[in-house]
Amino acid sequence: MNTRAYMLGAAVLVVVQAGVLYLFGQPAVCTCGYVKLWEGVVLSAGNSQHLTDWYTFSHIIHGLLFYALFTFLFPKISVWARLLMAMGVEIAWEIAENTPTVIQHYREQALAQGYTGDSIINSVSDTVSMVAGFLAARKWSVWAAIALALFLELWVAYEIRDNLALNVINLLHQFDFIAAWQAGT
Repeated sequence: MNTRAYMLGAAVLVVVQAGVLYLFGQPAVCTCGYVKLWEGVVLSAGNSQHLTDWYTFSHIIHGLLFYALFTFLFPKISVWARLLMAMGVEIAWEIAENTPTVIQHYREQALAQGYTGDSIINSVSDTVSMVAGFLAARKWSVWAAIALALFLELWVAYEIRDNLALNVINLLHQFDFIAAWQAGT
């Protein structure tokens, strides 16, 4: 397959992502009526509604991890095929994350009590951020990718008391001590 075919495949995946979220009733953009490049307030109606937010960094880490995973599992297929696989997983998560069950589960957490799901533009931006992480991992050394992932995890935890690791833990099981720390108590 040539590069154009992979690019077309990537575009189709993103269109499917946006279409499914539209069918779920997610807004195309923030219901506030405008689009911001960055929404830095986690406990706000704008979180997960604009182009980027604190959770964008988790999606960059997804890309780093997916590059490592798919390179390990499928070393003989092209990087572009691995990228399409990574996009498939990321988009499947973005769709699952916007189902009523997962939205309700997030609402039970200290930092996501008003969560209504992602806007379509935010969800697509999350996928683009994963692609950026994937492509960075392709170019960088393993140690540089690990250093970036650790830096982002620690920085985001410091800034907002949440990150990819805590998000996964809370999705699987909510611990009282994590909830108390995230709530600032």
